[in-house]
Amino acid sequence: MGAWNLFTDYLHDFLFGIYPYLCAGVFFVGSLIRFDRDQYTWRSGSSQMLRARQLRWGSNLFHIGILAIFFGHLFGLLTPKWIYEAFITVQQKQMVAIVLGGVFGTICFIGLTLLLHRRLYDPRIRRTSAGVDIAILILLWVQLSLGLITLPFSLGHRDGSMMVQLSMWAQHIVTFQAGAADFVRGADWPFQLHIVMGMTLFLLTPFSRLVHIFSAPVWYLFRSWQIVRRRGGATRRPGPVAAPRPTAAE
Repeated sequence: MGAWNLFTDYLHDFLFGIYPYLCAGVFFVGSLIRFDRDQYTWRSGSSQMLRARQLRWGSNLFHIGILAIFFGHLFGLLTPKWIYEAFITVQQKQMVAIVLGGVFGTICFIGLTLLLHRRLYDPRIRRTSAGVDIAILILLWVQLSLGLITLPFSLGHRDGSMMVQLSMWAQHIVTFQAGAADFVRGADWPFQLHIVMGMTLFLLTPFSRLVHIFSAPVWYLFRSWQIVRRRGGATRRPGPVAAPRPTAAE
């Protein structure tokens, strides 16, 4: 029994103390290497000509949900307690996270389910899909399911204690402080599995279509206006052209 406890302690310290840095290193270095050596594959792999309506609904719902979830996790986990507690209590922040996470998680889940169904059950799309594309969609679907499963467990920690522990873990990781794994020791299994699955997705990003997140056209929102001119330099719409007057010869 002592050997088993020693093994589980070591595994916990590895998954929540070492594995995050391994995933982050592969994520950044692997993405740079792929961009440098294999730019032709730096794309999402469009199949928009097939089942366009299902793609449109699924893609829009998925991207709206995943962007809200990503930034919610980013600011929710990495904002120190002393910054936000002047405006909102820990308990209120916990409820906001539960409500918004539930809403956008459901939106994202519906969109991803549509995309996964489209890719798995349309023979033409499936023939043109790489195995890693399908695997990533399945992993994302499982990760979203785990995130939704954590909501009832979060309601059992309405005092915000678990949220604070998870935040302390994330902040210790990004600031390279020792003892980060101790903050998630004893956390409910959905939280731990959700964290490990999330880090694994970062690990797999350089080897999948997920690299296209770096190519999001954010610059498009801030580009300057385009000036469109007519041929010959006219910039305004010309009025009606009068018919030519008949000449004496006519």
